[in-house]
Amino acid sequence: MHALTEDRKTAPGSRTPARPLLKWAGGKRQLLPVLQTLYPTQFKRYIEPFFGSGAVFFDLYARGLLHRRKAQLVDANPDLVGCYRMLRDRTEEVIRELEALADEHQAGGDVFFYEVRDGRFNPARLGGGASKRAPASAAAAYTPELAAMLIYLNRTGFNGLFRLNRRGEFNVPAGRYVNPSICDMRHLRSVASALQQRGVSVELGSFERSLADAGDGDFIYCDPPYEPLSRTASFASYTAHGFTATDQKRLQQEAIAAARRGAHIVLSNSSAPLIESLYTSAEAQDAGLILRRVPARRAINSKAALRGPVDEVIVTNAPTGPLLAIQPKMLQARLRRTSRPA
Repeated sequence: MHALTEDRKTAPGSRTPARPLLKWAGGKRQLLPVLQTLYPTQFKRYIEPFFGSGAVFFDLYARGLLHRRKAQLVDANPDLVGCYRMLRDRTEEVIRELEALADEHQAGGDVFFYEVRDGRFNPARLGGGASKRAPASAAAAYTPELAAMLIYLNRTGFNGLFRLNRRGEFNVPAGRYVNPSICDMRHLRSVASALQQRGVSVELGSFERSLADAGDGDFIYCDPPYEPLSRTASFASYTAHGFTATDQKRLQQEAIAAARRGAHIVLSNSSAPLIESLYTSAEAQDAGLILRRVPARRAINSKAALRGPVDEVIVTNAPTGPLLAIQPKMLQARLRRTSRPA
């Protein structure tokens, strides 16, 4: 299969190209110029086992590459899945709730943020303190009000993080925003439209389940929680259980199996030693998977001095000739600034 190099079509019936709904740790908008070179020209089904912000899905949709194709969007985070389903199915109700939150935030600021987080959102999503609610039940119990609160907290919380403590409580602090954009109705409707397309499913589940039958004709993009480069850089608390080194190894096995069945694989991760070892192994290479480093920019670290350009890796069985010649968006902007004459 050959990589797609240029296609600027917008999705049929879409007035504006869709972009991700949520700010999300490790979101891939900055790496899209690299990832776009690895899109297959022909595929039957798109599978994204770690949906998150869905930057690649929304890019494929905006380019018209999902027209008449199935897209299986999967995540293990029940809040995320519940929110997407509510926006898809009850769009105008979510917008009304979010408008009200935006008005109250303008009056109350950080005080209102914590009122929503601790007094409304956590009690509602945990069922009055039942932190062991089954994930499927938690996703199914989502309402337009809960979805609006999640979007609001994402727009106004620190770095747009979604983080849970061991009790399953959302505990991200307020961000430092002067005038955050909370309720962009046009954007919300465009996201809902993308999710409403025939063949698109939003599912709660594990990456193993979503990859179990993947094979020939499938395009898979995996963007798991990154293996930390250091202890202070670690962030994998999208669910109360996190994402461990054992999970990374299980994912490697599933990616190898899907590649051997003929799936087109693209996977991104950090350049941590564990990831380098897993995807340069003889087993991975025998399945046709190749690891390439690409420059990126990290914003999540408890030490500001450790935020900035780092190498990430992309693992794929697609041709990777032009990969190293393309700079991610954030580095493109940085290079333009530093190259300007004094």
